[in-house]
Amino acid sequence: MFINHRQEQWSEWLGTAEFAYNNKMYLSTRTLPFKANYGQDPRMGFEGKKKGKYERAEKFVEKMKKIQEEAKAVLSKVQEEIKKYVMTLRSNSGCNTQVKTQG
Repeated sequence: MFINHRQEQWSEWLGTAEFAYNNKMYLSTRTLPFKANYGQDPRMGFEGKKKGKYERAEKFVEKMKKIQEEAKAVLSKVQEEIKKYVMTLRSNSGCNTQVKTQG
């Protein structure tokens, strides 16, 4: 993306920036933010229309639950790894402070 030196064009590029952000896979969740929110990949605008019936709402809900459960499991795992890492650092430095997490 290019914004001129006076930064007058930023509003014209805002939609593109949002799409780029939502279409990037993040390591912490291992999914696209758009897919985590809506249960499908974002449309690029050049895909052909699908023929046939649309999937039922129940399938969509189950797919969304699965994606959100996977993201939650990954985040929980990362939280535990960070907790262990911090505890290791603290035990090596002689600090006896407990790490308190929500949950």
